[in-house]
Amino acid sequence: MTDKPIDAVNEPTDLSLVVVHLMKGPLYRDVHEKQWGLLLGLRNQVGDYVSVLGLHVVVDEAEGYAYLRSQVVDEGVTEFPRLVARRTLPFKVSVLLALLRKRLAEFDASSADVRLVLSRDQIIELLRLFMPDSTNEARLVDNIDTTIKRVCELGFLHPLRGEQDQYEVRRILKAYIDGQWLSEFDARLDEYLSDLDESEIPT
Repeated sequence: MTDKPIDAVNEPTDLSLVVVHLMKGPLYRDVHEKQWGLLLGLRNQVGDYVSVLGLHVVVDEAEGYAYLRSQVVDEGVTEFPRLVARRTLPFKVSVLLALLRKRLAEFDASSADVRLVLSRDQIIELLRLFMPDSTNEARLVDNIDTTIKRVCELGFLHPLRGEQDQYEVRRILKAYIDGQWLSEFDARLDEYLSDLDESEIPT
C-alpha cells in the first residue's frame, strides 16, 4: 500500500503532458510555450516513448513546430497499425494547400519576416481561379469559406485573434508539402485545371 493520495499518484508528468499534446496534434512554439519548453528538454524521452507506438517525433526548432509521424518501415517488416491517419483531402482543400505552400515559398524568398499573414479576400482570390464557374458569387464565396475553415481545422491556417478575417499560414505546411512536390507545382495545377474542364466537381 502507498501512503500517497490517489490524485498525487495519477498526477501527469511532464513527459505525459508533451506526449498527449502531440497525440492530439502539432505543437507550436508561439502558442504552446510551456509544452514546447518541456519538449526541448525531454526530446529523447519523448522519442523513445512514441517509438514504441511506431511513431517518430519531428521537431523543427528553426520554424517552431513539432508533430508525430508514422515510422517508415523496411520492405518485408510488419508495419504498425496507424495511429496517425492518412487523410484523403477534397480537391479544393488540396489546391488551397498547394497555393498556400507556393505563396509561403515566395514570401520566404522575398521577405525577412517570419509570419505570412493573408486576409480572407486574398485567399479567396488565390482560390477563385480553381473553382468551377458559377454565376452565383455568394455561393462561390461560401464554398471558399468552407475550404478555408477546413484548412484551419487541419492546422495549416491560423485565424489571428482580434483581427477579423486575417490568417497566418502555419509553417508546418512546409513539412507536408516538400520542395520536390513544389517543383512540380505548375504541372499539378495544369492537371487541376484540366480536371475542372473535363469532370464535374461538386460545389
